[in-house]
Amino acid sequence: MMMDVRYGAAPGDIDNMNTDRLRAEFMVEGHFKPSEMRMTYTHFDRMIVGGAVPTADPLEFGDGAEVGTPNFFDAREAGIANLGGPGWAEVDGQKFEIGSRDCLYVGRGAKKVRLGSNDAGDPAWFYLNSVPAGADHPTRVITREEAKMVEFGQENRGNFRQLRMYIHPEVGPSCLLLMGITDVPEGQVWNTQPPHLHERRMEAYGYFGMAEEDRVFHFMGRPDNTRHLVVKHGDIVLSPAWSIHMGAGTGPYCFVWGMTGENQAYEDVTPVPVSELR
Repeated sequence: MMMDVRYGAAPGDIDNMNTDRLRAEFMVEGHFKPSEMRMTYTHFDRMIVGGAVPTADPLEFGDGAEVGTPNFFDAREAGIANLGGPGWAEVDGQKFEIGSRDCLYVGRGAKKVRLGSNDAGDPAWFYLNSVPAGADHPTRVITREEAKMVEFGQENRGNFRQLRMYIHPEVGPSCLLLMGITDVPEGQVWNTQPPHLHERRMEAYGYFGMAEEDRVFHFMGRPDNTRHLVVKHGDIVLSPAWSIHMGAGTGPYCFVWGMTGENQAYEDVTPVPVSELR
């Protein structure tokens, strides 16, 4: 397992960042390589984001050397969403089938996790969000059918989208992690409109489901000092609590959202009118 690190930045730091520096601080690229597991530790609320694409052989992790504990999950929990072909996970000897668009919650105290694909020719794409945890919740799979689906936006304004909550108090409980998937269907553009802030939580976005030629323009920064990142299928964006989030795509796309911070109140947000953006 390879572990990268992002140290974070303050709002004013982006004034001196060119495109390469902005991407280096707030984007994670190249985490979905066949037969590899890669992770990035971010100092934004100490979330870890990761990708694993097992092919012929399973991939496993559990050592805690990179997080300063004997085992990875001694003081952590995680959500692992499958964005590819059917796969499975084995947590301390217990096996879970994880279909495409299903999500595995791994509770604090797990020792070893193994991830595998049912078909090496159509491998699973496992996307991980892990955050510190101070309570125990059972490991379980939350299927796409079990997720709570909510619709937002208006088709005539190009911002209609379907949001599914997986790791959420109303569906699958956790200590502090929230995780779900948003679909922006064909003909729609915006994934959040208007943008918003949530000062008490950071968020990570794992973009997927895009055609090779398509991109999403992910807007970030303070409302009066915005920037943008151009992301492709498989890219991950780290969004600190002080930053807005709003994205526009050139074609259909999806993203996994994962949050952690002071609470699990999904509605604890401050909308920002588009007319106030600069």
